Amino acid sequence: MKSHDEIWSEWQDLVNMPPSALKKWLESDESQSVGDTGGNGESTGHKSGKRILEIKGKKKTDLDDEDWAHMGKVVGYIKRHLAQGGPEKEKEHSDWRYSLMNWGHDPLG
Repeated sequence: MKSHDEIWSEWQDLVNMPPSALKKWLESDESQSVGDTGGNGESTGHKSGKRILEIKGKKKTDLDDEDWAHMGKVVGYIKRHLAQGGPEKEKEHSDWRYSLMNWGHDPLG
């Protein structure tokens, strides 16, 4: 299990979208067009993006165990998704990029 310092460091590197950009992205049709909804109408990634905004609004010293757990989940998701490499062409408008952006990472940013 990673320490809070390890999670924090990876989070700072991987969650590269500023809160204002992430908020605007989450309001877009493209953001809401990707991901597994599990039949609930909102994708896991879109829900995660809203949670990321909550976490980014806190100081490191104010983060609780649920925040740290979600941050670890976000870091793991971004790393796994980046390892897939995405499409060779049209990355800018790909579901791969859109999904990553829901999780706070713009691979082109």
